[in-house]
Amino acid sequence: MSKPTHFMPLYAQVKELLTQRLIDKVWTPGMALPSEFQLADELSVSQGTVRKALDEMAAEKLVIRRQGKGTYVAEHTQEQPLYHFFRFVDNDGNRHLPDSKLESIVRKKATPLEARSLGLKNSDKVVRIHRVRWLGGQPVINEVVSLPDGLFDNAEVPSDLPNILYSYYQQDLGVSIVKVSEKLTAESASASDHQTLGVEVGTPILQALRVAYSLDGRAVEMRQTRCHTDQYHYLNELT
Repeated sequence: MSKPTHFMPLYAQVKELLTQRLIDKVWTPGMALPSEFQLADELSVSQGTVRKALDEMAAEKLVIRRQGKGTYVAEHTQEQPLYHFFRFVDNDGNRHLPDSKLESIVRKKATPLEARSLGLKNSDKVVRIHRVRWLGGQPVINEVVSLPDGLFDNAEVPSDLPNILYSYYQQDLGVSIVKVSEKLTAESASASDHQTLGVEVGTPILQALRVAYSLDGRAVEMRQTRCHTDQYHYLNELT
């Protein structure tokens, strides 16, 4: 291994190198990594050093360790992001997979908020996906997802998008979401909320503004989620 320009523990250097291979798509979602022995031999480090690097990557959900089988690149299934990223639960604390109804997909010039959140120029375009999320047979969440237009290379966005978008990003766009930041605010229901959720204009609404980041640290999604909280609420568990 080449020495870094600043001090970094050896296991952290190994982790950085292995993570870069994920970014460069040397190893793709679902693929098995070489064994700890093979990686240690290739990088001229101990197996313990490789193991510590992989353990940290597993804790960050970049890879999955399977007892007796090896280490695999993590992939977003339709269920996995629900428990990792979806924070709305019913009043008994139960999580349910929400259904989605697509309202529209448009390409538009980025708003100042979209440009700031996604690191775009004000003249750049975004793909804006408007969906309504249903829980328990009722429309509960009014959601607008904004993506840099450059992710699609001028291709059309399919109208049959899957319910869980993170799996679509990974499988079709080659983008894995590994981190999100969220800001929660109390808002009043808008005319759009009235139309999609059936709540009166001015009704208290919980808004979550989320920015999602890819493996290489790019902001690749801004999501505005507006939830009617009479039967559902936001739950964040800290350990």
